[in-house]
Amino acid sequence: MIGMMMRDQNPRQGELVTHQIRLHARGFTGIDDPGLLLVVQQPDVVVVECGERNNIHQAMADFKNTQLNSNPSADSIIALSQWFDSAPGRYVLNWEQQMFDAAVADIFGFNAVQVGLPEIDALNTNRMPLVIYAGHHPVEGAARSLQAQVLSDFEELPFASQSLDLVVLPHILEFASEPHQVLREVERVLIPEGQVVISGFNPISLWGVRQRISRRIAAPFLPQAGRFISVPRLKDWLKLLSFEIERGRFGCYRPPCRTDAWLARTAFMEKAGDRWWGYCGATYMIVGVKRVRSMRLIGPAWRDRKARAQAAAIATQSVTSDRMDMKKER
Repeated sequence: MIGMMMRDQNPRQGELVTHQIRLHARGFTGIDDPGLLLVVQQPDVVVVECGERNNIHQAMADFKNTQLNSNPSADSIIALSQWFDSAPGRYVLNWEQQMFDAAVADIFGFNAVQVGLPEIDALNTNRMPLVIYAGHHPVEGAARSLQAQVLSDFEELPFASQSLDLVVLPHILEFASEPHQVLREVERVLIPEGQVVISGFNPISLWGVRQRISRRIAAPFLPQAGRFISVPRLKDWLKLLSFEIERGRFGCYRPPCRTDAWLARTAFMEKAGDRWWGYCGATYMIVGVKRVRSMRLIGPAWRDRKARAQAAAIATQSVTSDRMDMKKER
């Protein structure tokens, strides 16, 4: 659907639009026809054309605020963004930035999209001509390698089917209200042989154990709204959508410490964990490829026909030679 507010001849139409936004938090549409206003639920695009400049800006501001307040996953992403400002958050952010740079550097195509979490520039080393950010909040700053930004829900990506070559999901599935729907949308927008890069927190780790214990005793170590997904379960989800796991990596083996000093003291556990308990890293990254099974043309078997013809000719000659020998004996 498309939410659209066109030229308004009625001077009170701007106020009506603002009122309708408050009543219908999911979307609005203004139509230039005798002051008629039509409300459309969950618009993918909001187009503003002409009208009173002040009213339009106020209506758009109210629309963005209601979009964010009505989406529970938006609050979860905000909590995760605040957590990345802490010492363990910066530690995870640094590791994932290195992994994303290495994973997407050699993925080629035309269109790449990063969904959510603007704190990580996941497409920094990617060389596709069009790099898009899609999320609940706009990205501020010109240092990012983005050509376009789209404000949308994670469960309803505003892209055409089979139009993207690469989709990056940094910690989106564990903080989305419907992670299965997010993966279905990714499968829809990716072209055949398109790739998806997913990062998340590993519940089978020291960080995951502390998160489960701290929920009952003290304040949680990680954002409380996160529903962490294990790697085997994520592989099953991807397999059901015809994704093939190409590669993956675990990382962040240091214990869950809240200060930079203790994280620096336990730096030796990084190499030890990578060697001795590789599946127990605090975070992981998975790269999946969308496979589409197509028809296989089977041509005529010319070689088999020639072999059969030669075998039949040899058998005929042997029979005729035996008959000639029998006539000579008579």
